[in-house]
Amino acid sequence: MKYVCYLLLLISFFCVALPAEASVCRNYQGREICIVDIKRNAKNYWEYRVTLSVDRVKQPLEVYNCRDRTTVKQDGTVLAFGQNNPGEIVCRFFNRK
Repeated sequence: MKYVCYLLLLISFFCVALPAEASVCRNYQGREICIVDIKRNAKNYWEYRVTLSVDRVKQPLEVYNCRDRTTVKQDGTVLAFGQNNPGEIVCRFFNRK
């Protein structure tokens, strides 16, 4: 009986699923860019609130506007997509079919 309890305890230990940290990673322009967290704006479906990781360094939350091809930084600065901008990966995230 004692061994059955240990066996059940051992089985229950392995049955617990830990939360997974899944992120979408791509190699882009020689850098590893991972989408850590992404949320689509319900009203403006072309806008995404995204937390990225560039070369395993977590970046602050930014808003990517895929219609106007702009990025809104946390301080409110609006920048157009330029060279080596990870916004292309963000905008293609939901467009894959």
